[in-house]
Amino acid sequence: MVINLSQHYSLLSDWISELRDEQVQQDRMRFRRNLERIGEVAAFEISKHLSYKEKEIQTPLGTVVCKVLKDQPVIATILRAGLPLHQGLLNFFDKADNAFISAYRKHKRDGSFEISLDYVSCPELENRVVIISDPMLATGSSLVKTIQYLREEGHPSEIHIVTAIACTVGIEYIKRGEPQCKIWCGAIDDELTAKGYIVPGLGDAGDLAFGTKVQM
Repeated sequence: MVINLSQHYSLLSDWISELRDEQVQQDRMRFRRNLERIGEVAAFEISKHLSYKEKEIQTPLGTVVCKVLKDQPVIATILRAGLPLHQGLLNFFDKADNAFISAYRKHKRDGSFEISLDYVSCPELENRVVIISDPMLATGSSLVKTIQYLREEGHPSEIHIVTAIACTVGIEYIKRGEPQCKIWCGAIDDELTAKGYIVPGLGDAGDLAFGTKVQM
């Protein structure tokens, strides 16, 4: 299942336009905040699909039966670009457990690249809902490799992917490799360059959020 969160032209469409705008991109705080807000909207929409239970609550004047989350999800992020989206999800799922994955493209001299996964820190995942944040779903390789690695730590009951901009190539790759995943994206672009960058996209989300890095 793929859900385009800006399909109905909500305020989220405004935030996507600012993320893409190279003038607005000069304001790193606003760039991070827009990613964070997309994470918040995604969290709210995902919450509609989770399981709830009844809980009796004591108020100052009596008791009331409320619906509360049956189980807390695990919020996972791919470092470092996914951190603002992760924060948005965590703002709403504020009791969630958290996981962090270092997955990045290791470029070769011929221009190709492989996905290097150096670090994973996660809680118990068995039969839990896992929500993974990564702002750009380009080829889909890093997400599929991340999911495969997480499965070695446990077998989640559901996996949701939250991304600001997804490419149709990456979506199809995930559908083939991890067909049970639900993908929540702020926008969908159709073009991918030979080097694996989304067009028109928005550029390098990690650099725009946190500053440029030295290429290793």
